[in-house]
Amino acid sequence: MHSGTYREDYPSGRIQSKPILTVTLTTLSLSGEKKMPASKGKSSSAAAAATVGSATRGKDPFKRILVTGGAGFLGAHLCRRLVGEGHEVICVDNFFTSSRHNIADLLEHPNFELVRHDVTEPFVCEVDQIYNLACPASPVHYQFNPVKTLKTSVLGAHNLLGLAKRTGARILQASTSEVYGDPDRSPQTESYWGNVNPIGVRSCYDEGKRCAETLFFDYHRQNGVDIRVVRIFNTYGPGMHPYDGRVVSNFIMQALNNEDITIYGEGQQTRSFCFVDDLIDSMVAMMNQEEDVGPINTGNPNEFTILELAETVIRLTGSKSKIVKLPLPADDPKQRKPDITKARKILKWEPKIQLEEGLAKTIQYFKDLDLRRYKKPTPHNALANTEKIQKEKNGNMMDDEEEGVDKVATSTKKRGAEKEATSAKKSARRA
Repeated sequence: MHSGTYREDYPSGRIQSKPILTVTLTTLSLSGEKKMPASKGKSSSAAAAATVGSATRGKDPFKRILVTGGAGFLGAHLCRRLVGEGHEVICVDNFFTSSRHNIADLLEHPNFELVRHDVTEPFVCEVDQIYNLACPASPVHYQFNPVKTLKTSVLGAHNLLGLAKRTGARILQASTSEVYGDPDRSPQTESYWGNVNPIGVRSCYDEGKRCAETLFFDYHRQNGVDIRVVRIFNTYGPGMHPYDGRVVSNFIMQALNNEDITIYGEGQQTRSFCFVDDLIDSMVAMMNQEEDVGPINTGNPNEFTILELAETVIRLTGSKSKIVKLPLPADDPKQRKPDITKARKILKWEPKIQLEEGLAKTIQYFKDLDLRRYKKPTPHNALANTEKIQKEKNGNMMDDEEEGVDKVATSTKKRGAEKEATSAKKSARRA
């Protein structure tokens, strides 16, 4: 049994809910098994909430949808898509790496609501669907405050899953190809468990996302929360932050300014680049299908080396930039290529826009960008982090060596003093 709710907006800005309906229903699991609202390990109210949500979800074409990280690169595109479809969208963001400017065209729309909020703190609203995109996604951003990054992934997932449990909303986790770490097989399938360093400079993001997936599936198994999980591979397109440190934005910005294009290592590491419009199509398709909770890979399976990407950007921009090679940062993946067999079968989806077409649109976006609206990059970057750690290791080794030398010197002095004392005693006896 569960009481439904409606929302009242008060002058203080608080949102309160009041009971309007009591129902008891049965529903079907994704496997087709008939389930009753109440079950072992799950309260009847939580079960009924999920039942009400699933029962009403298919009838009303217009839904109330929460998008966390909604002012970010992917979030802004998703909000625009959902508002365009007629849904009521609540966009939540703390603006750590994003800005209101990203969703400025939506601010006056009657179906769009912007809330400044950090998902590490609980958030209360009444919704039908939740897209969880909240987390810095580029190395320069997520390594700036690694503890905060980890908390955003883990506490954010926990808070939003609690909201989904209470309201019966379906919730989608925007996971990442980083859960595969530095893979030792290619392409990566969803059944691959990954090759991840749990204590490296990238671990705050990689392990945070892995833990978030664990929370999603445990809430699903234990509490019957209606989840969807997608693993997003490299995505690019208009709306990217010019100083986010990602390879596509880095190369385009450097090329447009005729600066040296910096690649790490020999540039032979590979990536698969998916245009943002294709990626949003896959997320919406994943949310609205009834066959599989995931995880499902979403990305473009066409593989390019970083060197090939740099050369393509130089050619498309007509830049005079030269390619400069720098040392490879720690834990930088050598290969990234999604196996999208499940996406093709279940979502009936595959990317349509290929690299050169997508790069041309992205380059034009960067050409038209007013850079005054964006913060300049911090001195921090992934390579600097790696160098700092290496210096600390080397420093500790040098300290150990110096300590060892000191111990040897002390021991030698002690033996010398003992020999002198023994010799003096012998001389005294002879005398």
